[in-house]
Amino acid sequence: MHQLCDMEPRVMDDDMLKLAVGEQGPRDEAGQLAKQEGILFKDVLSLQLDFQNILRIDNLWQFENLRKLQLDNNTIEKIEGLEKLTRLVWLEQGSVDLNPGPEAERPSWRGHGAAGGRSPPTQAQTPRPSSADLSFNNIETIEGLDTLVNLEDLSLFNNRIAKIDSLDALVKLQVLSLGNNRIGNLMNIIYLRRFKDLRTLSLAGNPIAAAEDYRMFICAYLPDLVYLDFRRIDDHTKELAEVKHQYSTDELKHQENLMQARLEDEQARREELEEHKAAFVENLNGSFLFDSMYAEDVEGSKLASLPGVAELMETYKDKFVIICLNIFEYGLKQQEKRKAELDTFNERVQEAVQENQAQGRHRTAEFEEKHLLSLSTIRGESELTDIETKIADQREDIAELSNALMTLEMQLVEQLEETINMFERNIVDLVELFIENVQSLMAQCRDLENHHHEKLLEIAINILEKIVKGELDEDLPDDVRALFVDKDTIVNAVGASHDMHLLKIDNREDELVTRVNSWCTHLVDKIHKDEMTRNRRRVKEINQYGDHVQGELDSLECGDILD
Repeated sequence: MHQLCDMEPRVMDDDMLKLAVGEQGPRDEAGQLAKQEGILFKDVLSLQLDFQNILRIDNLWQFENLRKLQLDNNTIEKIEGLEKLTRLVWLEQGSVDLNPGPEAERPSWRGHGAAGGRSPPTQAQTPRPSSADLSFNNIETIEGLDTLVNLEDLSLFNNRIAKIDSLDALVKLQVLSLGNNRIGNLMNIIYLRRFKDLRTLSLAGNPIAAAEDYRMFICAYLPDLVYLDFRRIDDHTKELAEVKHQYSTDELKHQENLMQARLEDEQARREELEEHKAAFVENLNGSFLFDSMYAEDVEGSKLASLPGVAELMETYKDKFVIICLNIFEYGLKQQEKRKAELDTFNERVQEAVQENQAQGRHRTAEFEEKHLLSLSTIRGESELTDIETKIADQREDIAELSNALMTLEMQLVEQLEETINMFERNIVDLVELFIENVQSLMAQCRDLENHHHEKLLEIAINILEKIVKGELDEDLPDDVRALFVDKDTIVNAVGASHDMHLLKIDNREDELVTRVNSWCTHLVDKIHKDEMTRNRRRVKEINQYGDHVQGELDSLECGDILD
């Protein structure tokens, strides 16, 4: 496809990446020092790997903070291996890099010739920051971009792409370059309407660009576009395009609005469900539990067709759902109480820590002022005895500061321990009360089921007696009549249905109790662990600071001062 075609394909390995990072690093004294010490891939923000005859993208997972990537003029056939580059902002896989400004009539070109070729970059050709370039490759399908949610600029110039898709995750996309590909259907433009920030689009060199209505169609269906094929779209063109395609675009907008409304409804339902799950009462605000009791109850479905059972079940369901709603509403109220308790706890912890830190900073500031004065005084002394005395005094001041800071930390530990213990008691009490009341309500559900079971069994026995006596007027389906061959069969059928219903109720209760207890345990454990981590970090800070100021004092060697 270009001048690399006679070279052997290369593998993107660690040696290639290390070489590229070393060559492209800063050339000043700091850069030379970084090279000697070794540059961590995670610290690299820009990487240039063009003209390497790379066949496959690989081993980039370590560049987690990369913002600019150049992979143009290789032999890459598939977009892959970019999953970890979530900070990547611009991805260029074509030959034109646009950077339109509000004052410019045309975007600037980044060095690609009109014929589509480009010379290897020199020192003077500095690509703009935050970009990734995969120009002049053999890519046929857009893929592998699902994690690049911060991508603003995507260039797939001069590849073999025939369809625009798989860009849904690129919600921040502003610039899209797909020139010199194989896109031939104008309907691809409709897909791009979802990108509300898209302002620059390049499709020149595709079969689509030869369509008679090409420019008008794009301007009508992408009304927010500013640049098309390196040319600014003027207002007159936009107006003509809007008039020409008004009927079809109005219909499309209507359908999009309906779809958006559905998506918003679905999102609202998902968020609501998450809130209900956080309260441990999801699907209890209706007949879900009741319906689930009969979903797999084959015998119960048969018994529901018996004379008089429909009315019995309707009454049973109404009362059962009311209890479920009571559990649901109570659960939401208790969730609010637990949340308020947690918020209050976090506020108290934050206030205690901030107050303690303020005291520590005040003591440290007082010490540092005196410490700097003491160091200056020691440097100015000429008598060895006076120097040694002042150094000893300063050591005592350092030890006094360390002890004071440690005392403050121990006071904070005791204060937070009391706060944590109080919170733990309160949250455990709330959870236990919640469980107790829910279990009481669930017991009411079981009482309803037991009552329903007794009534259903009574109806079934009466029907059996009528069948035996030949007095049953209603016709029963064959599968239902098969239950009435004898008393044991019908009693077993009613009992099996009853047992299944009780099992569903028990399982839902057990699930709720297990989850809320687990939540409480994990929350309390995390709070204790976080406090332990905070304490260890603070003690380490105090020790490190003491070692630092002690080191400053130790560096004042008596011999050097006297000299």
